[in-house]
Amino acid sequence: MRIGVLGTGNMADALATHWARAGHQVAIGGRDPHRAERLARRIGGGVQSAGLRAAAEFGQEVVLAALPFEAGADVARDLRASLQGKVLLDCSNPVGPGFRLLTQGGSSAAQRLAGAAPGAHVVKAFNLCHENVWRMRPPVFGGRPLAVPVCGDDETALARVRELVRDVGGEPVAGGGLERAGLLEATAALFISLWVGEGADAQAIAPPLTHAAGPL
Repeated sequence: MRIGVLGTGNMADALATHWARAGHQVAIGGRDPHRAERLARRIGGGVQSAGLRAAAEFGQEVVLAALPFEAGADVARDLRASLQGKVLLDCSNPVGPGFRLLTQGGSSAAQRLAGAAPGAHVVKAFNLCHENVWRMRPPVFGGRPLAVPVCGDDETALARVRELVRDVGGEPVAGGGLERAGLLEATAALFISLWVGEGADAQAIAPPLTHAAGPL
């Protein structure tokens, strides 16, 4: 695939590195061309650097929005013509001070991207883990690959993102339509508050699948 990456931060670095190693063509786009160039050079593997618009145009199949929540919709609105018909992959977390969900009572971050770029096929994924987890090769815990929920409405878009999840070393899990993206974002807010605020093991709050439906 040809993948455009909007952003030059840690998530852009972690995910683009995996995808370049998997053989995809990748362009890193940022407002600061020098930072985009440094990241592309560090990743290697033929990764290109560009501005935001050029990266969106480069990504023929997929464009990763590795952007802060506050900037995502504005950038998508500016680039909506370049995003037409493409997968727009959102990994953002709208979590503010006190682990507060910034979208409480409104549209999810993913839905706001979809509203800003109505011709794109928005998919939510990769938002539940710290970027260092995505740097693992692969992210496997206790012998099990990390499960990665994926939410979206377009089957072709979902299939492409499932491939990218596998390229990272994870196992894609059907998370439902884009209307469920807000649940993923709320889950991230809860998990971050448990991990960071309480020092608790969020993974331990759910029973095994064999016990999930009640008594055996």
